[in-house]
Amino acid sequence: MSAPSSKTWLTQEAADRLTAELNELETVGRSEVVKKIESARAEGDLKENGGYHAAREEQGKLEARIRQLKSLLESAEIGAPVSAGDQVSPGMKVTVEIMGKEMQFLLGSREIASGDLDVYSEQSPLGAAVMGAKIGESRSYTAPNGKAA
Repeated sequence: MSAPSSKTWLTQEAADRLTAELNELETVGRSEVVKKIESARAEGDLKENGGYHAAREEQGKLEARIRQLKSLLESAEIGAPVSAGDQVSPGMKVTVEIMGKEMQFLLGSREIASGDLDVYSEQSPLGAAVMGAKIGESRSYTAPNGKAA
């Protein structure tokens, strides 16, 4: 039995961009990779055919990205960024003070990153630390470099 997948928050713009990328990969991307494989296969011996192996590796990466996008879009919660609320939740612009410095970021999928505002996922150390926090509440977390903040 598999664990239920968690929702990923995306803006409508990010969801549209990822849907377009998925469509491009499933159509044009797959077609181009198949042509490269067929062309390399026509060159003969596959054991020592670098072009063939490179094309197969490219195909593997393309299929992995397609699976990633499908999974992300299937579990996406789409909406506009929220500026205020009682508790920190996905899709919120969050302002925090870390070691005396104020920073603002958007809590959501890294796939929505575009523009000046940093994006932290709910699964990141900082995102997990602020998730569910009330305004003015102090929280601590361990940064990826091992320092507590």
